[in-house]
Amino acid sequence: MSSPSPILVLASASPRRRELLARLGVEPAKVVAADIDETPRKAELPRDYARRMAREKALAVEVADTFVLAGDTVVAAGRRILPKAEDETTARQCLELLSGRRHRVLSAVALRHPDGSLRERLSETQLKFKRLSEQEIDAYIAGGEWHGKAGGYAIQGMAEALIPWIQGSHSGVVGLPLYETRALLKAAGFALG
Repeated sequence: MSSPSPILVLASASPRRRELLARLGVEPAKVVAADIDETPRKAELPRDYARRMAREKALAVEVADTFVLAGDTVVAAGRRILPKAEDETTARQCLELLSGRRHRVLSAVALRHPDGSLRERLSETQLKFKRLSEQEIDAYIAGGEWHGKAGGYAIQGMAEALIPWIQGSHSGVVGLPLYETRALLKAAGFALG
């Protein structure tokens, strides 16, 4: 007799994370947005911030006898953590800063086990935007896909045509690093191909 499949809760309202999880053949039993303070601490490094956010999100969602998967994606220029763009001014500032420069996207994923233990992984991807003209920035902002996105852009949309170089995890930049997520789920006993 086989043991029952583990039950997974996704601690994110992001449709992108759910779509990426589906690529692994995993459908969460429940999706619950984690309600936490996402303010970076003073002098907190981007890598530490991404890990802390993923852990706090996984711990904030309380569903008994389940695994809770949470992720966080941070865009960093050097040691600077770029915000999630909630308005056009912020999106423009992010794009102007990233124009013609390399930057990093850190995507942390945490899995809380039913016994309360926590495992985590981190993906680091380096990217470079082409030098963006004012017209290109205006056109990108007019499209609106920047809204709510770390660093003011979504690589799975029009921004991908503005990024000539990427080294690392494309899925991590979208919001859930699949290699790292698969490793966590397999180690926890999820049946994955």
